[in-house]
Amino acid sequence: MLHDHDLDAQHGDRRVGAAIVANLLLTVAQIIGGILAGSLALIADALHNFSDVASLAIAFSARKIARWPADSSMTFGYKRVEIVAALINYTTLIVIGLYLLYQSGMRFIAPPEVEGWIVVILGGIALTVDTLTALLTWSMQKGSVNIRALFLHNLSDALASVAVIAAGSLILLYGLHWVDPLITALIAAYILYLAFTEIGGVIRILMLGSPPEIDLDEVMQAVVSVEGVSCIHHTHFWQMREHESSFDTHVILEKNRWCDLEEIKATIKTRLRSEFGIRHSTLEFEQSIVEHWDSSQ
Repeated sequence: MLHDHDLDAQHGDRRVGAAIVANLLLTVAQIIGGILAGSLALIADALHNFSDVASLAIAFSARKIARWPADSSMTFGYKRVEIVAALINYTTLIVIGLYLLYQSGMRFIAPPEVEGWIVVILGGIALTVDTLTALLTWSMQKGSVNIRALFLHNLSDALASVAVIAAGSLILLYGLHWVDPLITALIAAYILYLAFTEIGGVIRILMLGSPPEIDLDEVMQAVVSVEGVSCIHHTHFWQMREHESSFDTHVILEKNRWCDLEEIKATIKTRLRSEFGIRHSTLEFEQSIVEHWDSSQ
């Protein structure tokens, strides 16, 4: 029997799968159309869409792997694979963005003839598919850095498609062929902006950084303020996933409070969970005499 979260996961997988097929068909059409029309902007948008196809495929696989249970080789489970997938996606975007900037610079030097009608028609089709894909991932993006990245990619694709349509229209109306590389450069710049804006958070998680939205000093003060706690040391605070934080520390108890250890532990864990949303905490307790021993080392 499937639970609600299993059904939600399968429903989400179907949405991502549909987005993969739609974007793959669009990418092929845009590449063919870009070659026939001689439009670098259209090919640039196609490459961006292809990066989304790869991102969707990686995210789809990561969603599946992340649900694998923990085993002896991966005792924390496989959930962080989605973070790795996000890093791969953003790195690919950066490479594509830099390549498109280079190509647009070459086109500025020698603007080619561009078939405006092909650009406008395929740009309109791309806008429809990009908007549909963004809607498919909208409801899923709030709880996953992976899916949020995909949503932002598809939203940027939709905006890029609007830019491509504008470029084709200007070519048809005024013969401004230099607009094509200009639009390409703008698309590339926006791709790079999104990638560099988002990749920092992914790297922070992989580097075991503390959650940026939670002040570690406040967390430590909350632990120290628990009655019976003298001080804490060897504190570590990091993110297992985007919305899953872990905290471990050595807690030195006040003299004559060792018998209250379990009560103090329960109070600390309750405070961490209720005030900061930290559900995974590891606490090692020491008597005050250990503190003096540590300080002499």
